[in-house]
Amino acid sequence: MAKALASEVPSRRYVQDLNHRAWVLQDQTLMIVPRKERMVPITVTLMPCRHLETLEKDRGKPMYLGLLEPNCCLFCKKDGEQPVLQLEERSIIDLHAFREPVKPFLFYHSETGRTSTFESVAFPGWFIAACSKGDCPLFMTQELGKTYITDFELIRQN
Repeated sequence: MAKALASEVPSRRYVQDLNHRAWVLQDQTLMIVPRKERMVPITVTLMPCRHLETLEKDRGKPMYLGLLEPNCCLFCKKDGEQPVLQLEERSIIDLHAFREPVKPFLFYHSETGRTSTFESVAFPGWFIAACSKGDCPLFMTQELGKTYITDFELIRQN
């Protein structure tokens, strides 16, 4: 049986792609935009799931993804034929404390070198993505690393 992760404190990061476009919140929509001198990216909080034994092995570390301000979490739900990425006012600490994994709010975090991908636990094979040019909202795709950006850097806050 897999051991539960002990971390009770979420880690805080900025998220950007390899072209230095950062995650920001605009009108309640999580976007990726070119990073500018005085721009402050949104602070993303990552909290590991405590219930590893109930999830698939070897897909990455199951994590809850939240925003520091406003206090909300990312989740996936089905809209028509495919999952969509949404934000819900929810505490990442509360999700972490549940007796079972809250799958719509969980993402398998996989690291390769300095980049990370985030795959939906509720919808395996669907990844958080951004368009390859211009400002755009984040969304879910099955095209890992092809047409869309699915590799992101997690930048430690100072």
